[in-house]
Amino acid sequence: MPFASPEQPSRRGRPPVRDPESPRRVTLLELFFDLVYVVALALVSRGMVVDLNWERALQALLILMALWWTWAITTLVTDMYDPERTEIKLLIIAVMFGALLMTTAIPEAFASRGLVFAATYVAIHLGRGLFLMPTVRHHRQTQRRAARIFIWFAVSAVPWIAGGFVHGHAREALWALALALDYVGFRLAYPVPGLGVVPDAQRNVTAEHLSERYQQFFIIALGDAILTTGMMFSIYHSEAQNIGAFTVAFITTLLLWRIYVHKSGELLPHAISSSKQPSRFLNTAPYTHLLIVAGVVVTAAGFDLVLHEPTGRTPPAWAAVILGGPALFLVGRSFFEYEVFSRVSLSRPGGLLALLTIAPAVLFLPPLVAATGAMLVLAGVAVADYRRSRGRPPESPKPPH
Repeated sequence: MPFASPEQPSRRGRPPVRDPESPRRVTLLELFFDLVYVVALALVSRGMVVDLNWERALQALLILMALWWTWAITTLVTDMYDPERTEIKLLIIAVMFGALLMTTAIPEAFASRGLVFAATYVAIHLGRGLFLMPTVRHHRQTQRRAARIFIWFAVSAVPWIAGGFVHGHAREALWALALALDYVGFRLAYPVPGLGVVPDAQRNVTAEHLSERYQQFFIIALGDAILTTGMMFSIYHSEAQNIGAFTVAFITTLLLWRIYVHKSGELLPHAISSSKQPSRFLNTAPYTHLLIVAGVVVTAAGFDLVLHEPTGRTPPAWAAVILGGPALFLVGRSFFEYEVFSRVSLSRPGGLLALLTIAPAVLFLPPLVAATGAMLVLAGVAVADYRRSRGRPPESPKPPH
């Protein structure tokens, strides 16, 4: 397929909004765009465990939230606009360039390259608005929607850029404020005096496309876990310890995949399309999948620790990462299940309770044993899911009304 196919006469002069009759599948350019985040997530998980402490964890969370928001908003753009139009292809490429530039700044985002990280983030979101508003100028409602979003990102740009000029806790506080504005603005449908909020009619979703995009990003997060497992395989310990840590990391990754796709992951597009209010999915999915992805990234950071040093006693910060990653994943997975079925299986809070129960004991045990405990908890959740659905007819999605 050529990069820019000739425009059909009927499409010339028409705003690049998605045609209801257009293909719903994800384009190859969108998949290419995702490659940036393979590197980005790897840098986040790796950076978290360098001189691990609570401040490093907070910084990793802020970076992950910023990266996630560039991906999530771009995904919504390709869901609302036609990703086969040349204008939108150019926009995706520009965002890809910016996301890659942000990625290069991750290791020093809270040191010497903070301004690069912040300015690039702001440029991505403001640049997108400056590009879309004139592009859809003949489509008044669409232009007003782009204007509302642009105004909110213009407001959050102030603490983003200000944070780039300061250091330490001041930068963390300003960037946390900026992210709060970005996330809350989306949840409130970007209210602006004189313009109101984005109407529900303009927040419709393409079930097949959007669900596939979220599923693909989850796979990218699992790719971070696989990459960490392969890259951190140590030669400084006995072969038995190396193989043991490697096996635990691999099985844990497999269990994360299994728990995600079981029912909810498989039925996500059907849940969106069958919902009486498909736009409701937009209000929750970015936050739900952020929790899931964060859980996988933290779990990958735990693999880094265990593969590097499987023996000795587990420090409290290490235990928080090794057990906290699966716990965070289960929290996000609980919200995800509610999005699809309007209920939460007992295996989710049961898994969280089990992780909390073993937490005190792992402080006196080697990191490899701690990771094995987390793996067994996830295995219990997966087995409970299997037993609950075995022999029963396929369950239909029942999203909240």
